[in-house]
Amino acid sequence: MTLRIVSLVALTMLVGCSKSGPRLAEAAPVASDWKRVATRADAQRLHGWRTAFVTALGAAHAAGHGKQISREGMLLAPDAALENVGLTSGRYMCRVIKLGAKQSGSRDYAAYPPFECLVAEEGQIASFTKTTGSQRPVGLVFDGDTRRKIFLGTMMFADEQVPLDYGRDADRDMAGAIERIGPKRWRLILPYPRFESTLDIIELVPAAGA
Repeated sequence: MTLRIVSLVALTMLVGCSKSGPRLAEAAPVASDWKRVATRADAQRLHGWRTAFVTALGAAHAAGHGKQISREGMLLAPDAALENVGLTSGRYMCRVIKLGAKQSGSRDYAAYPPFECLVAEEGQIASFTKTTGSQRPVGLVFDGDTRRKIFLGTMMFADEQVPLDYGRDADRDMAGAIERIGPKRWRLILPYPRFESTLDIIELVPAAGA
């Protein structure tokens, strides 16, 4: 296991659940530069995020989902990112939209009901966790540029209590960019996920009372 993988794994091991959701283990400081942490494959995925976005939107439009795409407004506009990402710790309601079928049997547009997720401070960086459901992304949020933060993590399934080490299984690794697209509205762009779609978008809005 390389140093960059070890540095991320140090903070992505779940050790239990608090009232606010899963919490991350205390560990040695992690590198704050996402480029020192990301696998080569994930760095390439992040580099090609806009190509994935445009390709996936084109497939969804061609499949007759133009009205659904229009209703989402800035959420599904490739260049909607605003300055000052400003994502703060707290509870969020998150919603997934999958675009562009990757294989036969998948849909070119699929929107799912909202779920709970949590953004928490983890020292010099933050964490993002989907707290419920059978597929639960968990990982770290690094500074990117003035319009983006970078998410690197893994996917947890079913009743798993501890995520697989980042970098150990490419099918579990996740990489994306977090952008602010409006007042108290963000999105996590996940280009070229391993299964089903060409692009996943997770919308984040503060949970009621958060």
